[in-house]
Amino acid sequence: MKKQCLKKTDNLWVLFNGKEYVVGLTNKAQDDLGNITFASVPKVGQSYSKGDTLIDLEAEKATSEFVSPLTGTVSSVNEKIDEDVNVLNDEDELNAWILSLKDVEPTEFEVL
Repeated sequence: MKKQCLKKTDNLWVLFNGKEYVVGLTNKAQDDLGNITFASVPKVGQSYSKGDTLIDLEAEKATSEFVSPLTGTVSSVNEKIDEDVNVLNDEDELNAWILSLKDVEPTEFEVL
């Protein structure tokens, strides 16, 4: 697997940075939701299975649940989201990162 590799689902992107898997919101999801006003993100140490609800977002157009694209344990969260949820409205997708996962089975990422 490449040192860095970015894959996208309809609503989330996942970047493997050589150490952990960073998950963020795609521009498509940003456009579909409109201005995001509230985000409920997991705590560090929580474990998720692929398909579990990972993030709840409230926005102008909709309230949505986003499911985990991978099985793993949350290793870090974007603390800027608590201070200013507008970070998730950033046009640069990579700035709209939400959390990082560890203990991920690499084959789950490869088939995204």
